[in-house]
Amino acid sequence: MDEKRNGVIAPQWLVNCPRWISEAESLVPKLHYEEIHPTSAVSITPDVTAFQGWAVSDATDIDLANLSNVAMGKGDSVTLDFAEHRVGYLRLKLECDQWYNDSPVRLRLVFGEVPAEVVEPFDPYPGRLSRAWLQDVQIDIDELPAEVRLPRRYAFRFLRIDVVATSLDFRVTIADIACETVTSAGPDLGKIPLDGIDQELDRVSVHTLRQCMQTVFEDGPKRDRRLWIGDLRLQALANYVSFKDYDLVKRCLLLHAGLARREDGVVPACIYERPVPVIGHNFILDYAAMFGPTLLDYANASGDKALARDLLPVALHQLDYCLDFVDPKTGLFRDPGDQWLFLDWHPELHKTAGLHAILVYSTRRTGELLRLLGDEEQASRLELTADRMAAAARENLRDRDTGLYVSGPDRQVSWATQVWMVLAGVPRDSKEAAALFDTLDKTVEAVRPAGPYLWHHVVDALYTCGRDVQALGVLRTYWGAMVKHGATTFWEVFKPEEERLSPYGSHLVNSYCHAWSCTPTYFLRTIGNADKMSESNWDSGSPVRVRVRGVG
Repeated sequence: MDEKRNGVIAPQWLVNCPRWISEAESLVPKLHYEEIHPTSAVSITPDVTAFQGWAVSDATDIDLANLSNVAMGKGDSVTLDFAEHRVGYLRLKLECDQWYNDSPVRLRLVFGEVPAEVVEPFDPYPGRLSRAWLQDVQIDIDELPAEVRLPRRYAFRFLRIDVVATSLDFRVTIADIACETVTSAGPDLGKIPLDGIDQELDRVSVHTLRQCMQTVFEDGPKRDRRLWIGDLRLQALANYVSFKDYDLVKRCLLLHAGLARREDGVVPACIYERPVPVIGHNFILDYAAMFGPTLLDYANASGDKALARDLLPVALHQLDYCLDFVDPKTGLFRDPGDQWLFLDWHPELHKTAGLHAILVYSTRRTGELLRLLGDEEQASRLELTADRMAAAARENLRDRDTGLYVSGPDRQVSWATQVWMVLAGVPRDSKEAAALFDTLDKTVEAVRPAGPYLWHHVVDALYTCGRDVQALGVLRTYWGAMVKHGATTFWEVFKPEEERLSPYGSHLVNSYCHAWSCTPTYFLRTIGNADKMSESNWDSGSPVRVRVRGVG
């Protein structure tokens, strides 16, 4: 196995990679454009009760209907609200209040997904990611009147326009301004009757997904604009109950398969699409393991067994690669130390036990894929492997006193570990699985989820063990808190008690429209449709309420 990982033995299916890339490129979707104008001019002011300390109100001194009459000189500024999150290209029509302009006009445009981005200074920038992700641009216009279309695509709701410089002899006016929005998403085909907060959660989820659907399923239209397996898996679930664009999922699966790493056949965690599809330097072990489950979801939703059969060797190889890190004596995953393990953004999370559970989950679901394709014998072998690994987890990772699963030499208890154990079917039955949440909710020291990616799996695990009411409660409290903060798309990072939390060193570079946050619509339209559960007593009928700190 080590020789294979070191590139001595290349998987035979790699010869199909050029064909898969070619097929993926034939599935580039048509993009849909719509011109959207701002709905109001706003003021953004400090307010400790508002999200990240900034409140938005209408600007009483500017009438948007008569914006063309507002003449601005050096030092003047206007902030516009486009009503909800937009992805597209900005067009400006500028005029002069005199017969001529005797100098260029210099404007600074600052785009923000949330209010903080257009009022807090970008520099000095403390973040780890490139400063270029921050959405500000300076433009010079030599002659007025002029129509300017910015070449870069932006993701924003708020736009601040600063007049950096003009001469003293003239002022500039905005005759027209619009965003030409872009998406590959078509009509929402899966709507169901919902009301109250559930209806709003559904609407914001679908809008989040729509914004991220471009020529691939992007993780975030502001940043990183890449195709990631982890995001793709969750986006695809939401897509199957809304836009039902199976070809876009197919394109993304083909790209991942076609760009597998040549030396060992591991699919990349993320792909850069342009100018031509290439792999990045990111390879995440748990993401590679999720290729098989993602392919199974696609086959079940679309009925396309032909693609599933074509890409089956890729899925099996990912699983084989990952299972090579399982100790043959103990049956437990061992962290090799040179692999990126994700699960969640929490910096203190110990991930070994969680990864073990993910491998059990992926082994079971890849077995389901084999069974779907008629290979009962190999499916049974994978099921046996999963059962052995589950038994090893119960024997070696389960605390005898609490019943919770622990990870690492310090026997860390985390939500991530319990959630994935439940999803993997490690507990013997749903009663035993549900008991984990009863105990976990009382365990103060347990490492809690740090972002929506893991909270999705919390909800999934609650539904899996029959805790439907608590699952709905997490949707309404966690994602509902974003809505109450004014979100029109769901965010990459959200910890209610730390509104400026960022894995990147600056909350300004966080993505506030992010793929892995779009799944409330999946739950609400399928297993989570809770039309008989009132919003006022969602936590009744069960002794445990899963609390989301800061909001519930």
